[in-house]
Amino acid sequence: MSQSFAKIAFTPLVKEHQTLHGSRLQYERVEQSGHAGDRLSESERDFITSRDSFYMASVSETGWPYIQHRGGRTGFLHVLDDRTLAFPDYRGNRQYVSVGNLQHDDRVALFLMDYPSQTRLKILGHAAIREVDVAGELIEKIAMPSESGIIERVIVINVNAFDWNCQQHITPRYTEEQVVPVLSPLQQRIAELEKENKRLRAELEGSAATK
Repeated sequence: MSQSFAKIAFTPLVKEHQTLHGSRLQYERVEQSGHAGDRLSESERDFITSRDSFYMASVSETGWPYIQHRGGRTGFLHVLDDRTLAFPDYRGNRQYVSVGNLQHDDRVALFLMDYPSQTRLKILGHAAIREVDVAGELIEKIAMPSESGIIERVIVINVNAFDWNCQQHITPRYTEEQVVPVLSPLQQRIAELEKENKRLRAELEGSAATK
């Protein structure tokens, strides 16, 4: 847990519960002597740019939290510098819930998951909307050439704090790209055995016919 993340996340009521359940002393030490956790190091940069999806939470005008899944080609979430992220917002179902929420309250929470390695990174920050008519240079910088969707805007996130979560309770999941290399040798072996089985059956049937 970083100092910056604890400063934002540990509100007075949170601290009351930590005291009630016996963890306040532990987290008080984190607040006083933990790492800053407000500038992305090489480890965070590598993790972020190797993701093909993440979850972004915002808050509506009526106070309701809203979580949106964002996905794209690996690396669609760009690290511009050690305090700034950006990603292209492609045209979708045109509900614009997150966009409307950010206009009201620019605070966001990002949740980045790596299910195979049971790793997760939480990021807290402030988001700014750059509409396409004023984001030309930035779009050229972060657009994925292989994506065919229409970019409506760019979301730029100023990072205030981040924290790596523990691996507990993360169920490993694997993408098709990760599974195929593992299964290919097995599928090939199965095909070979089926071919051999077919040959042996033919030989047995041939032998039986001559008796």
